[in-house]
Amino acid sequence: MQGRPSLNLQVRGLSPSATVSINERSNDLMAAGREVFKLGLGQSPFPVPESVIEALRAHAARKEYMPVRGLPALRDAVAAYHQRGVGGEREYSGEHVLVGPGSKELMFITQLAFYGDLVLPSPAWVSYSPQARIIGRQVVWLPTRAEDGWKLRPADIDALCRRDPGRPRVLILNYPSNPTGQTYEADELAALAEALRAHEVLVVSDEIYGELHHDGAHASIARFYPEGTIISSGLSKWCGAGGWRLGTFLFPRELEWLQRAMIAVASETYTSTSAPIQCAAVTAFAFGRDIAAYVAQEQAILKALGAWCHQRLSAGGIACAAPRGGFYLFPEFHGRAEALRRRGIASGEALCERLLEETGVAILPGSDFGRPAGDLTARLAYVDFDGAAALAAHTGQAIDEAWLRQYMPRVLTAIERIVAFVA
Repeated sequence: MQGRPSLNLQVRGLSPSATVSINERSNDLMAAGREVFKLGLGQSPFPVPESVIEALRAHAARKEYMPVRGLPALRDAVAAYHQRGVGGEREYSGEHVLVGPGSKELMFITQLAFYGDLVLPSPAWVSYSPQARIIGRQVVWLPTRAEDGWKLRPADIDALCRRDPGRPRVLILNYPSNPTGQTYEADELAALAEALRAHEVLVVSDEIYGELHHDGAHASIARFYPEGTIISSGLSKWCGAGGWRLGTFLFPRELEWLQRAMIAVASETYTSTSAPIQCAAVTAFAFGRDIAAYVAQEQAILKALGAWCHQRLSAGGIACAAPRGGFYLFPEFHGRAEALRRRGIASGEALCERLLEETGVAILPGSDFGRPAGDLTARLAYVDFDGAAALAAHTGQAIDEAWLRQYMPRVLTAIERIVAFVA
């Protein structure tokens, strides 16, 4: 090409998503004959429920463009699904739902349609901030503390908003959290809602891991701040269908103006979501007895595995909060800082690189999730196991270490390698 390349300055120097990159790098190493323990990409290890697969088969011939908003039957199912979870006097209908090719895409067009700052807790999922950069929005990181379970405090929101009252802001709040595995109790959400309402901060409540709360006790902030909350969900985590790319947004009637704008953007970009997958998703969101039983098994398995990983890391002198949902841990290695520094490892980035090269364990540094560069934190996803085999073997019995070693040997080996590496 002659002359200077005319690359958009908003994407110049932008790197591919860290989670996608670590997965592709892990696959390349495995193709080259290396043993790799894939704790980098947070992909559900569980298969899509058979009833949902059967629904996909039954509708495989559907080839027409769907309405931009989404299939009416799916929108109704999504509204009813969230209605049960939010409760209270708020009533939702299919008119309040927007379906997209993954919640990631819906979050992107939210930032495109809404003019304001993006507020994020640190740490937060890897793609929220880069999306804002692509669009040209300002990102404001609010620090969280390990002693608070990496959770936002109402005072942090209040202090930010008082510095410039009336400035438009949208907070993306993800819980159970990727990357920390932590979540909020109902009273904590109520307190956050009070601060957010006082300053009219819009909330995108990313509840994609809600069904994977380890005790089945997920609560939505929409229960306490319905007029300012958009609930984000989808099929990727609790339904094991990440590659199907289907996400959903539920809007309150007060934010219909934003929903209309996003529908217009969607009509000019992705047009609509895959017809067969939307038809199959109706079965998933209807949440029949088989889906409920499937989710209960996921919760039990992930709770036992997460507890074992936390206990083993803690016993090895690696601090991390016990996971409450999803399939993530966010260990800190500050207690090993001096020993690591003597080995030439002074940052989370260097730690993860050396860990992969020397042990085959793939995890990501905390800096990929908004922690300061060099911070000795990391995120690991305890998902490198055969979820189908685990579901078939779990018949409601208590899960002990012997069971975990039989059905999740790679995860346990990886955790033990991490502990040995930093010892």
